[in-house]
Amino acid sequence: MNGLVRQVFLAFAMIVAAIMTMPLSGSAQQAADSDKVLKIMMVERQPFAIISPSGYSGFGADLWKELAGQLSIRYEFVTAPTFADMLQAVETGKADAAVGNISITAEREATMDFTHAIFDAGLQIMIPEDNASASLAAAVLTWDMFVLLALGGMVLFAAGSLMWVFERRAQPYFQTSYKEGAWRSFWWALIVVVNGGFEERMPASWPGRFFAIVLVVSSLFVVSIFVAKITTTLTVNELRSSIESVSDLHGKRTGTTAGSTSASYLASRSVSFTEFHDIDQMFKALVNGELDAVVHDAPILSYYVQNDGKGLVRTTGGIFRPEKYAIALPQSSPLVEPINRALLKVRETGTYRALLTNWFGESYQ
Repeated sequence: MNGLVRQVFLAFAMIVAAIMTMPLSGSAQQAADSDKVLKIMMVERQPFAIISPSGYSGFGADLWKELAGQLSIRYEFVTAPTFADMLQAVETGKADAAVGNISITAEREATMDFTHAIFDAGLQIMIPEDNASASLAAAVLTWDMFVLLALGGMVLFAAGSLMWVFERRAQPYFQTSYKEGAWRSFWWALIVVVNGGFEERMPASWPGRFFAIVLVVSSLFVVSIFVAKITTTLTVNELRSSIESVSDLHGKRTGTTAGSTSASYLASRSVSFTEFHDIDQMFKALVNGELDAVVHDAPILSYYVQNDGKGLVRTTGGIFRPEKYAIALPQSSPLVEPINRALLKVRETGTYRALLTNWFGESYQ
């Protein structure tokens, strides 16, 4: 009898021990971790994540605050140096989640988990704002053109002076002192070059006539070079501004962010591009004329066009690669299902629509 009691007691003890060592799930796991402060990674991408001395804001940050409030979890936002660093922190488990313009892709799904989509977006192209008069002025009033005009003026002045030497005793027009005739001689040389000949004030001396013929022939080449320079510059500017789709990016100076879905897409289309780790530097390069186009997430480009880039840049074409943003979490994270339920609730209560309107306006979607 004692042996039977002992066996029953041992079996009961084993069952209790097994229950105690079983991993908690769902709300039990959440309750066990109620004192844990979650580390939520973000990288500044306006309007999804705006980082300032007063704290974190933006569509992604505000949405997370709503979700955390519903789930009664404690958290802290942590700024990642780059977008790639943010994703790596999630992949390695150094962060509990990442919020922002994070696209769901098959490659990322292999190393991390995603919640339900929090935003419908896609890729788009941004180019400098069209300004015909500004483009013409920028094309013509360059340093190279200034140097070319200065050299041409000096050559004409020298040619006019030489003609004065040849003709000061033969042609009445040049029969003045050099001080008085310098401007006359320069004007005569300019007229010859522009008109390609001389119908009046024809040189009277043989040296003057020979030099005038040389000047007329040379003017044909000078004028042709000058016109070709302006035409080429205007043509290049026109080609750079005629960007409406990804197909137009071949041969253009295109920029995008490093490690992004836009970089992968451009590489798959064999489009050469420059990678930027700092999105502000990329926008600055476009405004300063160092880039012809930028390819990035449509809502971020739209926000920049309406704010800091207003009047300087514009988007062109439509969204050519639709994407969905989600909250990224480490693989097998227990937070996936609770966050998904909270996401459904904020949509049903209208909180999601209010956040969307606040950051993107009434007209969005």
